[in-house]
Amino acid sequence: MPELPDVEGFRRVLAEHAVDARVRGVDVTDTGVLRGTTPAALDRALAGQRFTEPRRHGKWLLAGTGGPTVVMHFGMTGSLLWCAGDEPRHPHDRVIFRLDRGELRFRDSRKLQGIRLAENDDAVDRLLADTGPDALSIGRGEFDALLTGARRRIKALLTDQSALAGLGNLLADELLWRVGVHPARPAGELSEDERARLYDEMRRVLRAAVRAGRVPPREGWLTGVRDERDAPCPRCGGPLERTRTAGRSTVWCPRCQPR
Repeated sequence: MPELPDVEGFRRVLAEHAVDARVRGVDVTDTGVLRGTTPAALDRALAGQRFTEPRRHGKWLLAGTGGPTVVMHFGMTGSLLWCAGDEPRHPHDRVIFRLDRGELRFRDSRKLQGIRLAENDDAVDRLLADTGPDALSIGRGEFDALLTGARRRIKALLTDQSALAGLGNLLADELLWRVGVHPARPAGELSEDERARLYDEMRRVLRAAVRAGRVPPREGWLTGVRDERDAPCPRCGGPLERTRTAGRSTVWCPRCQPR
């Protein structure tokens, strides 16, 4: 599932290959990924435009042109790739932006989210109005205020995009494991020290993951073993537990993260 580091990687793909490139046209092979627009409207709005420096907010990628903005959300299986124009198209290439030097391809198998078209910056602001602060940009004070007194379970709060934008299952489990906090603990029960350590680990893990272009399954990380059913905890060697928290698959260590 694409999380903030993955989307930052997609932003870099767009920035490296598409900034200042003229859009020759847009091909839509599957309208199931379009939200609030049509193939004709997308092509009409973008043909002849040039992409400006892209922005990211949480899991949203904003590809502006100085006029309309293409707003992308990658759901659970989406990605953005740069391809030579003569490279065969993949069956899951749903939207293709044809540029002077090649093609940007929005690829997605499950089509749970997709592409929106915002006509101006005000429309972008309205679209993101219910999205919380970006997890990589939020300040320590704002993060502390978000958790202080909150009754919700800490994992549910961290993965709520209206509260904090960018974290998903992998990152939330990794962060809570690192600070020794059970995913079902009420967020308001965390001490000042726990909130501070959680914030510091969030910044440290996000920066490392952004450099990797994804949430890395590294040795010594919970993400390195969470897909192995019988793998031990990387810290204590004890058995990991698996359940669902707030409807999401959750992995934690009962010894390192006591309830």
